Parts: sequence; structure tokens; C-alpha cells
Amino acid sequence: MSIIEMRAVSRSYKAGDNEILALDNADLDLDEGDLIVILGPSGAGKSTLLNLLGGLDSPTKGRIVVDGIDISTLDSDQLAEYRASKVGFIFQFYNLIPTLTVYENVALVKDICKDPLDAEEVLRQVGLEGHGNKFPNQLSGGEQQRASIARALAKNPQIILCDEPTGALDSDTGVMILRLLQDMTREHGKTVVIVTHNQNIARMADVVVKVKNGHIQSCIRQDSPLSVDEVDW
Repeated sequence: MSIIEMRAVSRSYKAGDNEILALDNADLDLDEGDLIVILGPSGAGKSTLLNLLGGLDSPTKGRIVVDGIDISTLDSDQLAEYRASKVGFIFQFYNLIPTLTVYENVALVKDICKDPLDAEEVLRQVGLEGHGNKFPNQLSGGEQQRASIARALAKNPQIILCDEPTGALDSDTGVMILRLLQDMTREHGKTVVIVTHNQNIARMADVVVKVKNGHIQSCIRQDSPLSVDEVDW
């Protein structure tokens, strides 16, 4: 069942007297509970696509329907509500609040979400039990990324959007993070969308979307996606 439907979606930006077409007439259907990789080189339009799905940006034209809601018609307040209730974000550089403890970083989502998960339980799920009283600068890079994932999961979102989530991590830690994200789909039924240029990550995806020069070139469902531990990293 499709949770995301995009129809003839374009996004252009003004750069001086020029207009840059970051995404051009994109059509896309993504199913609930899949791990989806959006693959392409730098400047291909991957992050633009992710920002549109997350309600961080709006299309210049076209329709984006997420779980039956046409988010392309929402105003700024409605988009804020959509982001709070439907979407969890995981970025490359964590975006944790340095003056709050790990627990506080995760628990703060209760102020914006209708049905948040327990912060301590989510920290346990991502392997950070006992780290809640630490501050972000007391954690390793991999632990900070896990805290970022915990914050996203604590919102109890249907969709988790990840922008190069392992880009700043070493290989072993990156594999650990990817294993956690794959578990979110296989064990918890979340829809996870990962933007990357890493071909290996695509091998573990249920669906691979290839983007180049602002165009969606293909959207292919893989019959036998590998588990993270089966990929030769």
C-alpha cells in the first residue's frame, strides 16, 4: 500500500537572474513499511526530494500525498503539524542540542507530538541505556547518531527520513546505524527513506530510487534485498 505518492512534482529556485530546476516533473509511489534508498551523485536532487517529502520545502508545482494528506496544499502551520506528527528526521551531523542531556534531547519531542514513545525505552532500543545523563559532547560519533535516531523514533512517526546518516561515521559504526534503520522496517513496520550516494547501502533496500540531474530515472523494487550483515562493506 502506497504511503507516499508524488505526481508531476517540480521544484525550482532563483539564483540571481537564473532559475535552477532542482527537481523536474517527478512521479513516485512508495509503499508503507519499506526501506527506500534514494541514490545519486551530489547535486542530483536527492536532498530536494527528501526535503519535499518531509515538508521542509514545498513544490513549485505538482502534488505530494502522504498517508492521504496532500502536503503540497498545506500552509506553514499545517506543515509544522505534519512534520511533528508524521515524520522523523535523521541528519548527517546529528543536530543534537549541546546544552541538553541525551535523555532531554530525546524527551523534548513530547512537547510537539501527540503520541510520543517513552524516552528511556527508545534509548534502550538504540543501545544507549545508561547514557541518558550524558551530554552530546561526551558521546562518540556513533553514539550521537544513535541519540539522533532515538529522538526521531521517540516521535513515533510513520516515516523516517535520513540524509546521509552514515556520512560522518567510520565504517563499523555506519554499519551499526544501518542495521538499526533496517530493523525499524523489518521489526517495527516503519517506512525509512535514506538519501545517499553509497551503492552498497542500496543493496539492503527494498526499493531503490535513482535520481540524476533533477530527474527520477528509475524506481526499482529488489526481490531479495540483503541484510546489512550480508553486504560486503
